[in-house]
Amino acid sequence: MTDSSLVPEQQLVFSPGLAATIGLEEAILLQQLHNLLQHRSPTLRDGYAWLEVERHFLLRLLPFWEPAQLHRILRSLVDKGVLLVGSPPIHSAERLLFALNEPASTGHRQSAVHSRPGPAGADAGAPLPRRSAAPLPAHWAPSEDLLQLLALNHNIPRQFALDQLEDFIYYWRERGETHHAWENKFRQHVTGAWRRHQQQAGEAQRPAEPPALDRHWRPSEDAVEIMTRGGVDREFIEEAIPEFVLYWRERGEPPATLNSKFIQHIRLQWARYNNVARGGDPTPISSDWQPDRDVYDILRLSHIDEAFARNLIGEFIVYWRDSGQAHTSWNSKFLQHVKYHWARQHQVQQAGQHHDRQQPGSHSAGRTRDRSLADDLNDTSWAN
Repeated sequence: MTDSSLVPEQQLVFSPGLAATIGLEEAILLQQLHNLLQHRSPTLRDGYAWLEVERHFLLRLLPFWEPAQLHRILRSLVDKGVLLVGSPPIHSAERLLFALNEPASTGHRQSAVHSRPGPAGADAGAPLPRRSAAPLPAHWAPSEDLLQLLALNHNIPRQFALDQLEDFIYYWRERGETHHAWENKFRQHVTGAWRRHQQQAGEAQRPAEPPALDRHWRPSEDAVEIMTRGGVDREFIEEAIPEFVLYWRERGEPPATLNSKFIQHIRLQWARYNNVARGGDPTPISSDWQPDRDVYDILRLSHIDEAFARNLIGEFIVYWRDSGQAHTSWNSKFLQHVKYHWARQHQVQQAGQHHDRQQPGSHSAGRTRDRSLADDLNDTSWAN
């Protein structure tokens, strides 16, 4: 409030479009800071118009905000990249050094010069002195103010900025160019390097591509050790690998955690296998023998079709009745029998596809026609 009731207090003006973009409080404060730049004499540095203002003056200009609120809104403007700050936060200093994050225009320079007399003995109407362009000195170093600005406005660590100094000096001395504001060039160099650093850090955190799954895939030694320590037979693990690979290749996209999936797959199959394998005294197979329901559950875990297994029951019974042998678990024998024939079927299919791709007249050792009927009828390796 003003001391005289005849003079109304100054009205606050702000842009509705700006308020919609950066927030109402931020737009009000930014407009007041802009007005101060227009009516006071800022200092031009690195192409920006810098002005120092007292904290109590801002609080008197905006009496509806407490110091903590003023600090919060200033911090928001800095975080949004609208405002540059060259002094400690407003709540811990009596004065605030600030600049709008846009290059000072020629008109702004002229208004800054004519708005108020300069230092004693200086001509108020004279243009601001312009530094002459010069090459970069060999031992050039950024000012402490610039390092603090990089930390405040861009969250760039001080050490990161200093780590870029050697490359910066080497690059510009090699080019031999001259410039008026090497600190501004260094700021651009450091912010560019910081963006690339953050991009590389983000790419490094992306999940790795899942490993390729082909017929040569094997579980890691760590995975095999975990399973064998759990009591799983190593031969059982080896026999389950082709079925596991076939299942995930048919699905088209292997999981990113193949080893974990394989361990889970083996544990389920091993538990079911042990339940089925438990038996009493050896007995011959009966003519009406049927596998237990658990057998089909195990085959389903191996992604073997139940109808395929049922079609093999007849020949399985005939073979073992003719052999006259006795076993403690016919379920286990039948599991081996079905898995053997399931693998044989897929080998035949793959051999046929390979033969179709061959030129006429070529021969493949894997074709079924290369085996005699007697070989097929006498092959009882599945029963071992």
